[in-house]
Amino acid sequence: MQIESIDFSAAVRAAPARVARINGVALNTASQILAPEELRQRACTELLRQAAIRDGLLDANDTAPSDGVISEAASEAIDAWLASELQLPDPSLEACQRHFAAHPARYRSGERVRVRHVLFAVTPGMDVVALRNRAEACLLDVRCHDGKVRGNVDDGFGRAARELSNCPSGEQGGELGWLAATDCAPEFARELFGHVEVGVLPRLVHSRFGLHVVEVLGREGGVAQPFEAVRGAVAMALHQQTYVTALRQCLQLLAGQAVVEGVDLDAADTPLVQ
Repeated sequence: MQIESIDFSAAVRAAPARVARINGVALNTASQILAPEELRQRACTELLRQAAIRDGLLDANDTAPSDGVISEAASEAIDAWLASELQLPDPSLEACQRHFAAHPARYRSGERVRVRHVLFAVTPGMDVVALRNRAEACLLDVRCHDGKVRGNVDDGFGRAARELSNCPSGEQGGELGWLAATDCAPEFARELFGHVEVGVLPRLVHSRFGLHVVEVLGREGGVAQPFEAVRGAVAMALHQQTYVTALRQCLQLLAGQAVVEGVDLDAADTPLVQ
């Protein structure tokens, strides 16, 4: 089950070396130092796991995870619990039309972006704080060189990609070529398509693979689509927005009913559940 990828905040810092708990269930060990986002992610998952147990969807003997990875049975139970709790109406035609009118660039057909990147991959057991520090240092460095020798793999960006990137494209200076939105993970595509930025993006791009320093080398705008042609995609986008809002409210309610120790759930901008 995955609801939202980890959203690393701009001020990631290591959590204190203490054990955080939800209703007495430990989220980490005393030797684990977790980034606040990962700790909140574990807390939200545990809130939902306990709710599934409470409502009889999961065996009370299900083992609480010590590494943040829940059992397959817990994952299925949480999915079933959320399906029961978050029964959301389909967005109205008027809401879809308003959204389409406000975001026309998102629904253009044939938009392509030429991109290169430096990937700092997230792997199990990795020090996320140290990883982000390396990624931010790289971003600062390549932005200082942005536009000086753009497109040349011997410039600062290409050199950083070859030396630092965990993607095979690093051998080509991070070059990914011309991409359509369907070529990318959705969370990566959202940062690239429907925008006008060219050059090194002023922010790290987060995806299921890790942290990306991204340079947009060129854009092809694509063709505007009539509303009826993309109505389904618009409805899906609105439904996802509504779902995330409802999930956030649900988690806030569960947190308010629980004994929460050592983790600040109010700081989460979005539900971090995996």
